[in-house]
Amino acid sequence: MHFLGELILILLTTTLLGQLFSRLNMPAVIGQLLSGILLGPAILGLVKSNDIISLFSEFGVILLMFLAGLESDLDLLKKYFKLSFTVAAVGVVLPVLFAGLASYAFGMKPLEALFIGIVFAATSVSISVVVLQEARQLHTRAGTAILGAAVVDDILAVVVLSLFTTFSHEGGQSGLTSNFFLNLIIEVAYFGVVWAIYKFVAPYFMKIAEKISVDYSVVIGSLVLALTMAWAADFVGLSAVVGAFFGGLAIRQTPQYKEVNSSVSAIGYSIFIPVFFADIGLSMTFASFIKDIWFIIVMTILALLSKFWAGKYSSQLFGFSKNEGSIVGAGMISRGEVALIVAQIGISHHLFPQDIYSSLILVIIVTTVLSPFILNYYIKKNLSANEEL
Repeated sequence: MHFLGELILILLTTTLLGQLFSRLNMPAVIGQLLSGILLGPAILGLVKSNDIISLFSEFGVILLMFLAGLESDLDLLKKYFKLSFTVAAVGVVLPVLFAGLASYAFGMKPLEALFIGIVFAATSVSISVVVLQEARQLHTRAGTAILGAAVVDDILAVVVLSLFTTFSHEGGQSGLTSNFFLNLIIEVAYFGVVWAIYKFVAPYFMKIAEKISVDYSVVIGSLVLALTMAWAADFVGLSAVVGAFFGGLAIRQTPQYKEVNSSVSAIGYSIFIPVFFADIGLSMTFASFIKDIWFIIVMTILALLSKFWAGKYSSQLFGFSKNEGSIVGAGMISRGEVALIVAQIGISHHLFPQDIYSSLILVIIVTTVLSPFILNYYIKKNLSANEEL
């Protein structure tokens, strides 16, 4: 029963700090992360991560990635594919290159440095969307470019993560056999099955679920499909979050996705997802903060510049003005949930040194907090320039 007391503390603190940060026009997720830091060994020491919290956290991250897939608008992606793919591809390559080389310069092993680069490859545009909506810029060219690129960005980040765990033998991802190439073939076959589920199985499966006279049968059916895909991904040697994400994509193109999104969001955001973010905070300490201060500063600068330059100059290739390009670049800066998930996977599988985990999380938090201010600045600058014309 000791866990119930810890769960009450986590839910209360994540809700209150999340509300505080929302009132300050900052991401609620930052408050949820800080709740873990506050309650954990770093400050108060009231809650320690344990098997039950880790189990809730693991289910939370699967639901979070399932929802990310559900919210990915593939129609928008098809309409602006060239622009979205270019912005996203450059936005994945530059952070991997910049952060990877910098990590190597700070003494990381090549695979560790590469994985740290992958941590900073993902973009979370939920914060950017709020800023764009408030400024009535969401449906402009720049707003559309950000949304489309974010869909591709998430998919590329998941694929890159899959490839890394496939080729790296340090993550405990040994696959089904001891033969590397056979494992690779099995994992490629998995993506073939994912495509078949997306194209044929999911629509038929959801129609059957809809006909079952049980409360929330559609939601149960979607979770069964997504969790099966997550389990299968883990079984063949990939990360379970990969399967959950593509499960969300498969459900997205069915007529039932709105009902699923509403219900799963309620399940996830009411208990499991807050525990996931708090659990990340529970893993943090400030023991090596002073020692890693230059690493934190350098990585923060590179994390900001790599995404900003990628978005700005890639969009300008498609005829965007300098100001519009700056809006796209600023909109891609925020790392948010996906970066935290990748970092969590990395530390759980020993893909980078334990002592820099807290520093990586801090860099993710700083870039996420700064992104709305930078985006708002460039939106106002663009509006002022248009008014002068």
